Amino acid sequence: MHPVQVYDTTLRDGTQAEGISYSCEDKIKIAQRLGKLGFHYIEGGWPGSNPKDLDFFHRIRGYDMGRAKIAAFGSTRRPSVAAENDSNVKSILDSQAPVATIFGKSWDFHVHRALGTTLEENLVMIRETVAYLKSRGMEVIYDAEHFFDGYKANPAYALETVRAAGEGGASTVVLCDTNGGSLPTEIMEVVRLTRSHLNIPVGIHAHNDGEMAVANSMMAVQAGAVQVQGTINGYGERCGNANLCSLIPNLTLKCGIETIPREKLAYLTELSHFVSEVANVSPDTHKPYVGASAFTHKGGVHVSALLKDYKTYEHIDPELVGNGRRVLISELSGMSNLLYKYKEFNLQIDQQSPEGKRILEEIKQLENQGFQFEGAEGSFVILMRKAFNGYHEPFSLETLRLLTEMRENSPAYSEAIIKIKVGGQVVHTAAEGNGPVNALDNALRKALEEFYPNIRSMHLSDYKVRVLDEKDGTGATVRVHIETSNGRRSWGTVGVSQNIIEASWQALADSIAYGLLEGGNADKKNIDIEG
Repeated sequence: MHPVQVYDTTLRDGTQAEGISYSCEDKIKIAQRLGKLGFHYIEGGWPGSNPKDLDFFHRIRGYDMGRAKIAAFGSTRRPSVAAENDSNVKSILDSQAPVATIFGKSWDFHVHRALGTTLEENLVMIRETVAYLKSRGMEVIYDAEHFFDGYKANPAYALETVRAAGEGGASTVVLCDTNGGSLPTEIMEVVRLTRSHLNIPVGIHAHNDGEMAVANSMMAVQAGAVQVQGTINGYGERCGNANLCSLIPNLTLKCGIETIPREKLAYLTELSHFVSEVANVSPDTHKPYVGASAFTHKGGVHVSALLKDYKTYEHIDPELVGNGRRVLISELSGMSNLLYKYKEFNLQIDQQSPEGKRILEEIKQLENQGFQFEGAEGSFVILMRKAFNGYHEPFSLETLRLLTEMRENSPAYSEAIIKIKVGGQVVHTAAEGNGPVNALDNALRKALEEFYPNIRSMHLSDYKVRVLDEKDGTGATVRVHIETSNGRRSWGTVGVSQNIIEASWQALADSIAYGLLEGGNADKKNIDIEG
């Protein structure tokens, strides 16, 4: 099939999502990433709406954007105002962007109610605005707002609006499902009929209010659309826009259609996570292709087949889009899950060993108590090492005492007094903290630093507590999940108890032990922790 241009509007339509706001510097960083991946168009914003967007257009000219063209967004001129005198049109010229994307009304209902003008004047507004910007040297893309709703209400007039854009000199007419309520079969039929009435290329701009934006965009391409518009991660107003992180691999890998360079697909997951980080939005782990769970397997039957061939339960090789395969350990696990994890961590296991069956049963019992190893592979590896590999603990707890003192009008004060055994030696120390867990963490590190100097590089990066039995109130069992980092990588550990301090100790002790085991203990007393 014909190649398809990818038009990104993350920096304009994507910012209309609730809770998302980018600084000018943020927008430049995202635009650079999009340019490196070979996107065709990058819509930088609406220069007539705010000074920040205008600043972006002025600053982005100093960067190499590869083949990507920067587009400035705006509307047709206002009724009864000449295009050259319209302030929004002027701001588009002031942006000095090479491309202008102009939206206009396709739905007669909107012309009367939103614009408050006549159908005839709307056609003139479209034609004259496009022609004026083209005469000033800009490539003009026309976004036909509410086109599919307009076509359903008055097909003859909807077609007149896009013909007017073509007569004005638009390079592409993009049909917009602005309310996001159309179905794929409707999109395909309307795109096909519209193309038969136009002699210029057609594109698609789909919103996701009916969870159809990607499907609608693909159907439009099947009907002859040569440009798809969307956003990274599907960010956008209401329910969002067509998610380019799904649309691009669908078109490229499933349909064999040229979009961005094929070798750049391997950076798609990284791009998705980068944009979510800049937007300060937690990544959706269940997003197709780029989510952390997109190629994650939990059921034992699935993993058994996966060990033979990934195609049994994966529709593509995750590495094609820069993602990775994960296998989880849970109460749904079978021996295949253990075999996969042992292979992943370069551990040795005999498939027929009684230890394997025993540890699998132990895992299921622990999960029944509230443990969850899906995000706690540090605890899982420690558990496996203990079962199969002659593991020796780097330290063991003798006693622990915690004191918390509260005074009116003063911050609470906590102190941990700990006695641990390290390689036959007993260490007794104490440390303060801004809470009992912080004090415990400080005391443990203080006790271990002499034996394991590289513990100084490890730091707790996240700490979560989940109440498992809400009906038991303050006596409920809690699960503590700790995320630890050494600056190069991070790992999770878990603890469960009716006592939050005990659960915290379990997770904290595992986090330190795993960091020493996997990161190289660098201990000056040569204490053997692997056996």
